[in-house]
Amino acid sequence: MMKKRHGAALLIAILVAATAIIWWPRRPEPPPPLVVGGELPAPCRNVAFEAVTYVVCEIDLRANSIEVLHAGANGKPFGSLEAFGKATAGEGRPVLLAMNGGMYHEDLSPVGLLIENGNEKSPLNVADGEGNFFLKPNGVFLLGKDGKAAIMESSAYAAAKPDVAFATQSGPVLVIDRQIHPRFEPNGTSRYIRNGVGVRDENTVALAISRSEVSFGSFARLFRDALGCRNALFLDGAVSALSDGKRMIVGGKYPAGPIILVSAKKPATE
Repeated sequence: MMKKRHGAALLIAILVAATAIIWWPRRPEPPPPLVVGGELPAPCRNVAFEAVTYVVCEIDLRANSIEVLHAGANGKPFGSLEAFGKATAGEGRPVLLAMNGGMYHEDLSPVGLLIENGNEKSPLNVADGEGNFFLKPNGVFLLGKDGKAAIMESSAYAAAKPDVAFATQSGPVLVIDRQIHPRFEPNGTSRYIRNGVGVRDENTVALAISRSEVSFGSFARLFRDALGCRNALFLDGAVSALSDGKRMIVGGKYPAGPIILVSAKKPATE
């Protein structure tokens, strides 16, 4: 009798567990990235590399400006590229491109360095921790007050203390001095839609976002081998997005912390 009772109890426990698995509320999966068709903005083109298609936007800083922005006039984070587009339209600010530009905490504050218009909004973060940001070496994408672009490894930035107009810190670096991050596998199993920024020379910046999931290794090779960037920095994955200020090119209504803005320079007047 004891064996039968134990068997019945075990059977009931199994049935209860199975029911819990079926009915227990599950965290919903994030929606797949929204990819909108149509003509790409002028600086952008589709690039196929290692069986993945990217939108690559090559920015000539002699004709265009790049800024890193985080909050609106009310002091609150824009929160998403969609909200950023609406805010900039209301201000009459011209937008060629906008891309999520760095990792953020739950309150949308930057994880690392953020400099807007020469003002440090968040300090350089050289701490150790978990997650991609702390997969060292990480780095800083910056626009100097002379208008020139650079990507620097974070400790090198701390030592150099450059005179910066705009900057965002993220990680890991993809490419430094043409060398791919030492901890990347050639084609690892971690796959997401990813976006990043590369610097070919002081006047040429490449923004890239994949249209499908890609490994870190392949993404790094895109910047080094296909785009000719000496240095490149990972910005984010899974929430990666690109817009032209009016519509999404890649991505959806994802949250965003720092945002990279590209706008055309006004022609000089006599």
